[in-house]
Amino acid sequence: MASVSSPFPISLHPRIKSNAVKHPTTRVLTRPIKASTSETPPDLAVATRTGSGSKNLPIRTIPGNYGLPIIGPFKDKLDYFYNQKPEEFFKSRIRKHNSTVFRVNMPPGGFIAENPQVVALLDAKSFPALFDVDKVEKKDLFTGTFMPSTELTGGYRILSYLDPSEPNHAKLKSLLFYLLKSCRNRVFPEFRATYSEMFDSIEKELAANGKADFGGPADGAAFNFLGRAMYGTNPADTELKSDAPGLITKWVVFNLHPILSVGLPAFLQEPLLHTFRLPPSLVKSDYQRLYKFFLESSGEILAEAERLGISREEAAHNLVFATCFNTWGGMKILFPNVVKRVARAGTNLQIRLAEEIRSVIKSNGGELTMGGMEQMELMKSVVFESLRIEPPVPHQYARAKKDFVIESHDAAFKVKAGELLYGYQPLVTKDPKIFDRAEEFVPDRFVGEEGEKLLRYLVWSNGPETENPTVGNKQCAGKDFVVLVTRLLVIEIFRRYDSFDIDAGAASLGSSVNFTSLRKASF
Repeated sequence: MASVSSPFPISLHPRIKSNAVKHPTTRVLTRPIKASTSETPPDLAVATRTGSGSKNLPIRTIPGNYGLPIIGPFKDKLDYFYNQKPEEFFKSRIRKHNSTVFRVNMPPGGFIAENPQVVALLDAKSFPALFDVDKVEKKDLFTGTFMPSTELTGGYRILSYLDPSEPNHAKLKSLLFYLLKSCRNRVFPEFRATYSEMFDSIEKELAANGKADFGGPADGAAFNFLGRAMYGTNPADTELKSDAPGLITKWVVFNLHPILSVGLPAFLQEPLLHTFRLPPSLVKSDYQRLYKFFLESSGEILAEAERLGISREEAAHNLVFATCFNTWGGMKILFPNVVKRVARAGTNLQIRLAEEIRSVIKSNGGELTMGGMEQMELMKSVVFESLRIEPPVPHQYARAKKDFVIESHDAAFKVKAGELLYGYQPLVTKDPKIFDRAEEFVPDRFVGEEGEKLLRYLVWSNGPETENPTVGNKQCAGKDFVVLVTRLLVIEIFRRYDSFDIDAGAASLGSSVNFTSLRKASF
């Protein structure tokens, strides 16, 4: 059996020396919680322990309503996609209700999702209720108020849609732990080889055209790396060749189109993407090409699946989803976002990263090791800060298993069994009661002993950064793998370059990034 803890032995939270820098961001860790200013009279109070004692929180009625049938959900959908866009959609309702917990409709509604009604949890104290598997379930909630057709995943309900209480959950998550453990010795060499090839091609394009796209080459490199590292197969040597990124993107759109915005005006986007499900048959042949690659490249993994009691067919469909949707999709969003944030932070940060990374590698005989990586405090903080300020998965859902009380910073709220709970993570991880200068990218936020304490509020992986995925929870099985490869990207950039400049814009998934200069390593 594979280990139920993280398969990558990455010490993400090393002990810090006594001269570590302390940051003002942590003063809020002992800030007393103030009572709500709402006029709603409490009918009960609950004792809540804080860093400086205990305080009774008033229980409020959850504010907000869902409006009239059809009209209320449609109005909220227009606000969410067009009139306000997601962040302002939630911020305006926080102001209106004087509460970070409230009732609202979430897209898509209509003919795709019968019930759009959720209780939104939009602060760092209420949001963790979504992780508590004793109180909530995650069955069929990976994409929220609707679930894509299982025809898009070979007829199977994939691991992401299973609740830990379901028998197959433990088997399939154990299989992913086994996959990650089996590939650990290939990750470093294959990442460097793949991304060296990618940056070589980017340099040539930049020299020829004065700018070079990062997203397209990064998408191709990500799949090539995953194929070579995880499965020991170079996709270019198979029937897939270089087609995988295009096939995956199309398939992902068919899974997520009800909640995607591709920048079209409402009169086009609503009937095309948000009103009816796109027929899975239109992407079946594309998906089969991906499925065939994994079926043919995963002999050792599929043998382990059979030992766990999973059919080879079901296992292969889960490998497609875990590798293409979860991992490749996460890299597609996260990598451009990291490059964008580091570029916008300026040359001073870039030089500091280059100095730290090269110094540590030099002190280890010119080799990059896991232990050496742990010495790169600034680099690690930059990766964590990127995950905080722009988490690759913005939405989290869970359904209450029973009646219980959820606490925000200011009040407590009763939720009923069966209610759907929702969190918009980009607001939660920018909670100003937790993070000082919460809206800013602060590169060294997580450096030092005090910075380390903030990691429990970094929840991009469907759980706190300070906890590990297990077969009994819904935290991302590849949590440490994602952190590792993102660190490797930053290291590879600053092995090669002193600094760089970009042009960046928005994209349907993540950011659009073009390099406008790459200054090669000079020291």
